Amino acid sequence: MPRSQQQGAVDDPQLVTTSEHVRVTVVDVELGAAPPVESGWQDEVRRLARAQDAVILAHNYQVAEIQDVADHVGDSLALSRIAASAPQRTVVFCGVHFMAETAKILSPDKTILIPDAAAGCSLADTIDADQLRAWKADNPGAVVVAYVNTTAEVKAESDICCTSSNAVDVVAGIPVDRKVLFLPDQFLGAHVKRVTGRDNIEVWMGECHVHAGISPADVRDRVAAHPDAEVLVHPECGCTTSVLWLAGTGGLPPERTHVLSTGGMVDVARAMTADTALVATEVGMLHQLESVNQRTRFLPMNAQASCRFMKMITPAKLLRSLREGRDEVHVDPLLAARARRAVEAMVAVGTPSVVGE
Repeated sequence: MPRSQQQGAVDDPQLVTTSEHVRVTVVDVELGAAPPVESGWQDEVRRLARAQDAVILAHNYQVAEIQDVADHVGDSLALSRIAASAPQRTVVFCGVHFMAETAKILSPDKTILIPDAAAGCSLADTIDADQLRAWKADNPGAVVVAYVNTTAEVKAESDICCTSSNAVDVVAGIPVDRKVLFLPDQFLGAHVKRVTGRDNIEVWMGECHVHAGISPADVRDRVAAHPDAEVLVHPECGCTTSVLWLAGTGGLPPERTHVLSTGGMVDVARAMTADTALVATEVGMLHQLESVNQRTRFLPMNAQASCRFMKMITPAKLLRSLREGRDEVHVDPLLAARARRAVEAMVAVGTPSVVGE
């Protein structure tokens, strides 16, 4: 069963085997259990991190308390790079499981912990290695481009990885006579096809359930209510085509319409002078935008766009992770080496932006 569908207890209290090559060491039976958070927990987190030689990384979609206590906040690939370059020997990755896997791929000699091993990803779960192998068999000679929001096993079966900020550059760098298999996000794939103008791209029909739920109707309603607002849209969103259509037909001024990765949103927000901005991505992103710009009011395009898997990481679970060394992520070294080549190929074909996914 995909991790994003797991509920409750596991059979083996010591080991969750997620695949033949990837596993997570856990300490007790109830993956989601954690004691109530104690007062002064932030100081205790920092004390434990120093004592354990650990760096704490938090994704932009984590709850505000976790973002505020982390050493670094950002997107998954940027955080994985930080994990690789940080002097600490232990990395506590507050995000979802594929992100911790990516950190392990890029930092094989470090201990990588995720405070809740059950924190999955509905997008990563839309394709597995067997499905990708079958797709490749049906399309011999095609170049497989995998979004970083994929499992280690899928990365290992891919030719090149990409982020939402450099997906267009990666695909544009592939010879025009080579067919491209783009996975797993259909909305990001559609964005790449639209921008590159290539007609030899096949797109896997996967989606992030949160981003897919931000609809064109949400855009129409929010823009009507805030006609002067800046609009920031993640390309994983189901509303991206609608936003670009509005910008092209006069419903939205193009100069106030931005399709951006999460890191790109932060960069734009820093310089923003508008009174209001509408943000189409997971709602945890608002905390980061507000932290870099107190002038602008950032409003969600859809206030219900909250990822329950991202929100599984809590202060109590972070404390437990530091105290008990849980939950440790392991990736088979041979698999990790193959997956690492796909990430390195991204660097060679299209420069990966620091702003990532």
